[in-house]
Amino acid sequence: MEIDLFLFGVLMMAFAMVLSKRIPALIRGFGIQSFLLFLLTLFLAHRAGSGELYVVAGLLLLIKVMLIPYFLRRVIRRINVDDHLGLFVNPAVSMAIAIFLTYLAYLFTGRILFVHGEVENNAFFVSLSVTLIGLFLMVFRMKALAQVIGLLVMENGLFLAAASVSAGMPFFVEIAIFFDVFLCVLILGIFVYKINRLFTHIDVDKLTELKG
Repeated sequence: MEIDLFLFGVLMMAFAMVLSKRIPALIRGFGIQSFLLFLLTLFLAHRAGSGELYVVAGLLLLIKVMLIPYFLRRVIRRINVDDHLGLFVNPAVSMAIAIFLTYLAYLFTGRILFVHGEVENNAFFVSLSVTLIGLFLMVFRMKALAQVIGLLVMENGLFLAAASVSAGMPFFVEIAIFFDVFLCVLILGIFVYKINRLFTHIDVDKLTELKG
């Protein structure tokens, strides 16, 4: 089914981000994953004939596919630092951990949660996997921008979970979340820029040196 193809693409982009070694590749992966979510939402809007879902799809395209990646790339250009992510664990181990997290999500979806319909089960499985992988990116990447992207990947997973479990959140709640996420990225980007000006790097691991 078309939905399964979109879900597969969303999960594969999460794996691709785990293998990324540079921030631009991570931003590109997030943009592609968000675009796949846009296509999925557009498909659901067409199938359900829902004008509200069309608006949500448009917001996905505008905020997550266009504005947020553009803003993050601009931050990278302005701070002008090494774009290597800074990995606590190498890509091979990172992929093994991501696969293990996906397996845990599969077990949780199959044995604990009861969702009606194969499509809903698959969507929730992918959403939980993406959320866990986003959390992994936040914890095991040293650069502050990479951790911001990890937070955004988690939000993508939560968005998919809400759509799969409850047939979508209330329309105005979804709009509020979109703008909250965008404002959060703006604020975090400003903080990253200020941190880089004060400390000449955005490697959060260096903050441990400030302990007294």
